Amino acid sequence: MSVRVRFAPSPTGNVHIGNIRAAIFNWLFARHAGGKFLLRVEDTDRERSTPEAIQTLLQVMEWLGLNYDEVPVYQAAQRARHLAAAEQLVTSGHAFRENKDGKGECIVFRMPKEGRVEYTDIVKGTIRKKAEDTQDFVIVRSDGNPVFHLANVIDDIDMRITHIIRGDDHVENTFKHIQIFRALGDEPPQYAHLPMIVNAMGKPYSKRDGAAFVGEFREQGFLPQALFNFLALLGWAPGEDREVMTRDEMVALFTLDRCKSSAARFDLKKLIWMNGEYIRQTPAAVFRAEFEARVKADGYWHTDLPAAEVDGIVALVQPRTKFYSEIPGNCAYFFTEEYPFDAKSVEKRLKPAGVPELLEAVAQRFEALPAFDHAATEAALRAMGDERGAGLGGMVHPVRVAVSGLSDGPGLFEMLTLLGRPRVCARLRRAAARLREGTL
Repeated sequence: MSVRVRFAPSPTGNVHIGNIRAAIFNWLFARHAGGKFLLRVEDTDRERSTPEAIQTLLQVMEWLGLNYDEVPVYQAAQRARHLAAAEQLVTSGHAFRENKDGKGECIVFRMPKEGRVEYTDIVKGTIRKKAEDTQDFVIVRSDGNPVFHLANVIDDIDMRITHIIRGDDHVENTFKHIQIFRALGDEPPQYAHLPMIVNAMGKPYSKRDGAAFVGEFREQGFLPQALFNFLALLGWAPGEDREVMTRDEMVALFTLDRCKSSAARFDLKKLIWMNGEYIRQTPAAVFRAEFEARVKADGYWHTDLPAAEVDGIVALVQPRTKFYSEIPGNCAYFFTEEYPFDAKSVEKRLKPAGVPELLEAVAQRFEALPAFDHAATEAALRAMGDERGAGLGGMVHPVRVAVSGLSDGPGLFEMLTLLGRPRVCARLRRAAARLREGTL
């Protein structure tokens, strides 16, 4: 049997991470099995499923690399087929017409009344309930429009879907859908219901917890490969504690029997870490182009910088970058003497008594060094720390803030070497003067 799976979103303008996680699992399953990944746009809600909403969906899928294998199916175009199937069910006695509450005639599907209904879920195992606990349900409304349950099943039949991989909010719907398949004489596909994505409190993850739509993560600077990798791990365990993986590795490893049935916790810190890992793995030339574009956009770039110096800055910045959007703010001090100072860092590291004198003493010590490199600057600060009983840390922090405006960044001694002795000493003295003047 050739695997055929589908992603069947109802586009409304924003694409929730829960929906796109289902798409990722379907895509990985199809690619691993050498099958087909199909797209069905369930656009029967004409007010919300606008051309703009559908375009947003397609753009998100393209950004994440979720390529599909056949021409997309648009559910609204299948309406006549859905209604014909409803008539077939009425004729066979599996459905009946009913006038509900005087609002007009609708078509209702009959659920079994005795025994039990059950199905085997690939992720959750056997799920069953008493037939008496099920209820008949509408499949065509009184306005003549097919209901989701009917349209969903008919489209799956026509698209020859073999496996339905979707969120576990559809567990109850599946009891209904299987009965429709069988009433129409078709064998139901295999089902796999994915665990819910929850927040730190174990509640369903939503907009209240932060970004919840793919577009928001894109705007915040997350890379598509990082978001893809992160979402793939929400409910799937590749084994051997693997986390950062290539797309090919995920395809090779993905199986539904490794999917978890317990809720998947959304850990933003892990996603941020993973984004940084992908940036670190980005080819140097690609990162340099992004770096230059963003520094230019913020007005810091100037063309008289030697290429070797820019390469040195890039080499220091790339390993510490978690978002491309951080780049200008994290490296402005390399390009201008008018770099901003972080207020909290100034208060903590530069405002204590004696810091202006310390900065001037460091400048004097640096100016006397035979060489100005990593080893020499580290030895000088270490010696001064010992002399003052402050240790190396007591020297590193105020010097870093004075020359960069920030309390963290690349290795201090690599940074000092790259900035060069004249700039470093001038900045130390200028920071000391501003502290005395009260302008810092």
